[in-house]
Amino acid sequence: MKLTVGTDGALARLDAYLADHTALSRTAVARLCADGAILVGGKPAAKNARLTPGTEIAWEEPAPTPAGVEAQELPLDIVYEDGDLLVVNKPVGMVVHPAPGNPDGTLVNALLFHCRGELSGVGGVERPGIVHRIDKDTAGLLVVAKNDFAHAGLTVQMAHHGISRVYHALAVGGFREATGTVDAPIGRHPKDRKKMAVIRDGSHTAREAVTHYRVLEDFGNVTYLELRLETGRTHQIRVHMASLGHPLLGDALYGGGHTAFEKSHAAYLHGQALIAKELSFLHPRTGEQMHFEVPLTADFEKLLQILRTRG
Repeated sequence: MKLTVGTDGALARLDAYLADHTALSRTAVARLCADGAILVGGKPAAKNARLTPGTEIAWEEPAPTPAGVEAQELPLDIVYEDGDLLVVNKPVGMVVHPAPGNPDGTLVNALLFHCRGELSGVGGVERPGIVHRIDKDTAGLLVVAKNDFAHAGLTVQMAHHGISRVYHALAVGGFREATGTVDAPIGRHPKDRKKMAVIRDGSHTAREAVTHYRVLEDFGNVTYLELRLETGRTHQIRVHMASLGHPLLGDALYGGGHTAFEKSHAAYLHGQALIAKELSFLHPRTGEQMHFEVPLTADFEKLLQILRTRG
């Protein structure tokens, strides 16, 4: 694998630059550097080596190893699939990655079974390449890479805002403006580690976050929104809407779940009322523009029907 340092790489650290421009993580770069497997200008380099534009970086990745995650035959709604990638419509309640609280039953477990024999290794491990994530209780579209080539191409698009993601949501209250943009950095909440928060104190832990919203229907005490992500931070839409005083319906973590409407219709709220409805990107191998859209969930449609007919 080879990469020529661009003008944006002047004095950049090797690990940071490769993490931004390839599918490699900084941890993976550090591991390869320790093994002498990354050459900068033809010589082995340390992870903190400073780069110069025009210099060639070369590396050889080891053969993929088993992921150490159990493959499980679970229902999957595959919207599109080819030899490089697939697009999945994730249901509410399914976690994307295995974690201590959710060791199995996740999207990754399901994909390992579905893609058995097709994965050539992502980041040196036989696993599906998760380019972006959505929360457990958010339904909707995800693109997943089957190999390093697709993962690298999609990761670059994500880093440069080339993947378009459109969400639909129901939020508490009415909006003064029909359209708007929330440009507010997001970082870990200083007191509650389970939450994210808007942080404006210049903290290095906060990262740029931009969300564009448009009112689709105003029901007075509830608003139906379309939201477009310019960045993809953890809980971004949920945090940004809560920062405006409009938490998403059912989102108890960020202030939702307490209105009379939510309490009366809790049967249709399984967490936040949020759906990753549209997804667009360039196919990493063919360059073809890909666009996908899924319908609203039955529970979301039921809530809209109630809002539209209550008078």
